[in-house]
Amino acid sequence: MTDGVGAAATEPEIDPRRFRTVLGQFCTGITIITAFDQDAAPIGFACQSFAALSLEPPLVLFCPTKVSRSWAAIEASGRFAVNVLAEEQQATCARFGSREPDKFAGIDWHTSELELPLLDGALATIQCTVDRVVDGGDHHIVIGRVRSLSESTESGRPLLFYRGQYTAIEPEKTTPAPWRADLDHFLTTTTLDTWL
Repeated sequence: MTDGVGAAATEPEIDPRRFRTVLGQFCTGITIITAFDQDAAPIGFACQSFAALSLEPPLVLFCPTKVSRSWAAIEASGRFAVNVLAEEQQATCARFGSREPDKFAGIDWHTSELELPLLDGALATIQCTVDRVVDGGDHHIVIGRVRSLSESTESGRPLLFYRGQYTAIEPEKTTPAPWRADLDHFLTTTTLDTWL
């Protein structure tokens, strides 16, 4: 029987660059996490590590780096909004992914009914309160309880990130595939053999 120390020492080292390259094969959507800081100024950052977590209760998660100043301000506020970017919002993503001090300059946005900053033109917005924060190595895993949802009334395609660059859905592939009903069932099933 081992105490776990020896086992950890024999684990192979994973090269960070190789790690990023391989995980870059997984295509993700891009979101902007937004909130107001303690001075009522809007803050936010680009985030591709976002996912739905639970239907009952409705929970989502995202993973900010532990050194993020924006996340520290959002954590202090206790609530945040997730803005799912549309394909034409590459410039918005670039701005929120930069070190610009005022990321909202030149960006169209409004204050929601829950008093959170929402980006105009987003495909969807999810407004949450921070439910809990879990350690995730050099990142935090932030679990948010969903308080309000909305989606764009205009048809649009998501902004995607793949292999270190922006990409998008092919124009002819915006209609749901014929297996939509099965997919809905798959995403909502919570049996013992569910692997998602």
